[in-house]
Amino acid sequence: MAAKISCDVAIIGAGLAGGLIALALKARHPSLDVRLVDAGETIGGNHLWSFFGSDVAKRDRWIVERLVAHAWRGYDVAFPAHSRTLNQTYYSIESHRLDTQVRRALPPEALILGRKVLAVSATAAVFADGDRVEATGVIDARGAGDLSSLSCGWQKFVGQELKLTRPHGVERPVVMDATVKQLDGYRFVYTLPFAEDRIFVEDTYYSTSAELNRRAIVQRIERYADSRDWVGAEVVREEAGVLPVAMGGDFDGYWRSGGAKTPKAGMRAGLFHPTTGYSLPDAIRMAAMLAERTDFAGADLHDATYRMARAAWDARGFYRMLDTMLFKAAEPDERYRVLERFYRLPPDLIGRFYAGQSTMADKARVLTGRPPVPILRAIAALRSQSGSRA
Repeated sequence: MAAKISCDVAIIGAGLAGGLIALALKARHPSLDVRLVDAGETIGGNHLWSFFGSDVAKRDRWIVERLVAHAWRGYDVAFPAHSRTLNQTYYSIESHRLDTQVRRALPPEALILGRKVLAVSATAAVFADGDRVEATGVIDARGAGDLSSLSCGWQKFVGQELKLTRPHGVERPVVMDATVKQLDGYRFVYTLPFAEDRIFVEDTYYSTSAELNRRAIVQRIERYADSRDWVGAEVVREEAGVLPVAMGGDFDGYWRSGGAKTPKAGMRAGLFHPTTGYSLPDAIRMAAMLAERTDFAGADLHDATYRMARAAWDARGFYRMLDTMLFKAAEPDERYRVLERFYRLPPDLIGRFYAGQSTMADKARVLTGRPPVPILRAIAALRSQSGSRA
């Protein structure tokens, strides 16, 4: 006989977005019966999330401050014709820390892990074995919906945490090292120094293809480490991912693909930066918004999450326009020039760009001067994209 679990709020998906919502709700509403459901056995999976200090509003830092595993003042970028150090804070969160903090905040019975969910509505979720969760409100945070509703390029990567036999000598994060050979679109290597003998190395591509050749990329990481004389590299952790870079599309169609009337969060809600694909800043904003609520009825949660996601989509047409020029106007092996030019701009402008909060003056500054792509190709790319809903 199928079992039924009842609660106030059920969060389906214990990734970054779901984990942050669970933490925020329990912090602001200790008596709220929150359940966190996931097919995996851990919270957050196997991931590293990084963000700039300017990505998170001061009023929302309470949600994420306990999760930060690494912090730096300043980061570097390197291109064939331009290198620079930017004096801005940078942070990283490791998934095991999210797992630890959520387990501390929620009672054991609130974690329903290793259970696959087949169907979700605004007030219920059905497990593969027929059991169900019934709640005042359900939030679906299981990851991306049907991305075919959107026009996308892709940011794809393989990252490895390396343990070395001697210090690597890297002082700060290198957010983009684009001095490497350009392959499969715009390629750069991203490095984070966790300790003097421990470093995270990620090989990243802005590509028109979502196909990820892990074996080839791992070999490139090995060659990159060898070129820097990082001796005795032992791989202690590896992750890989493919993130959408949105150029346009039908947002409402995307929303409906995850359940027309179902409350959503994270990638499921389309809450990711169109250019970087990153969802952490939006996940924090969503968790903060939900924590301020007192009404958790499913229909009201749907309306609140949809309004937030739709407003973010409507406000980010500028980034989708830039993505269109990057993917459709620039030659693949010349895409790095777009970023090289961008990283000559003022640090505060760059920070607002990554936070998805560019001002009108910022947008004008990005677009002024000699364009890094042929102007006629840029115009043609924008015209071809205008047929899709932006």
